[in-house]
Amino acid sequence: MELDELERRLVPFCQDKYQRSDLQICDVHKMPGHAGFAYGFSVKNSFTNIDDKWYLRLPPPDVKLQGTADVLRQVAALNALPVEVPHCKVNWSDDDPEWFGRPYFVVPQLDGDVVQLDGTGWVTKLDESARQEMARQAISALATIHKVDWQKASYLGEPVAFSEDVTRWDRFVEKVAEPQLLELQPTVRELLLKQIPQNAPVGIFHGDFQWSNLFFANKGANAGTLLAVIDWELVGVGATLNDVGWFATFNDPQAWNDSRKRGQYMPQADVLVEMYAEAWGSDIPDINWYRALAAYKFSIITGFNLMLHRRGKRHDPMWETTKDSMPSLLSRADSLLR
Repeated sequence: MELDELERRLVPFCQDKYQRSDLQICDVHKMPGHAGFAYGFSVKNSFTNIDDKWYLRLPPPDVKLQGTADVLRQVAALNALPVEVPHCKVNWSDDDPEWFGRPYFVVPQLDGDVVQLDGTGWVTKLDESARQEMARQAISALATIHKVDWQKASYLGEPVAFSEDVTRWDRFVEKVAEPQLLELQPTVRELLLKQIPQNAPVGIFHGDFQWSNLFFANKGANAGTLLAVIDWELVGVGATLNDVGWFATFNDPQAWNDSRKRGQYMPQADVLVEMYAEAWGSDIPDINWYRALAAYKFSIITGFNLMLHRRGKRHDPMWETTKDSMPSLLSRADSLLR
């Protein structure tokens, strides 16, 4: 949707939600990141001295509203979270196409930033103890998410089978760019299927729990305070330790061979796993399997997104750098499983 069209649609929408006509829509823009159709906008009105800043999420146009395109899955997860988990409150959501031609949800914009793992930015100015505390906040939030009764978010459906979380990536393998970088994929796939964990905790998982989806205050005395776990696009019900393996993988220098300097100043994988076990209250079995699964999945995701970028379907040059880690991710998965 073009920004001028969106602005026109936001006028009657906000008049309806505010129940006022004396307001102005401004600063309509696309939000940064890789999440797709997300927009920011502000509402000026005559009854407050403060502009209200909002975040609007829409699914892609002309697609089946399922999986990541079903934005109401995110709403179901957010509404199920307790106050102990910092998150954005959903102010408005609906599947009625009256306003935007498709389902939507709106949450407040927050003032802060995520953590960049390229060795630059506001986080590098904090000392080590502050960065450790940021990790503890994140892990505490994650463990609390995993303890939520998943049936409170019944819209998310039934738990995903462990084997399915391995095999559902098969169809993407066939479409990746530079398939030679996935030489180890069949070997790792076989090892994963042979070592599927038994009796693992099941609940709501975030699906993409990493620093770029953790929004912190970044100024003043509150810098480093977790404000919200964001971007719930991949939320589901299943093995909650998937999130731990994912977070660990994104902070495991042995898994990466690109220039983003991952894991060099934020707490690394083994420390994060120990923090989670403490927050969860018991040992976490088979964690290497979940770490290997995360590395396996992201190597395939990288190849697939690289294909979309090169074919002009989704411009995102980041994948030209990340592709260098496809072999190292699979090699790390292989070593963890052995």
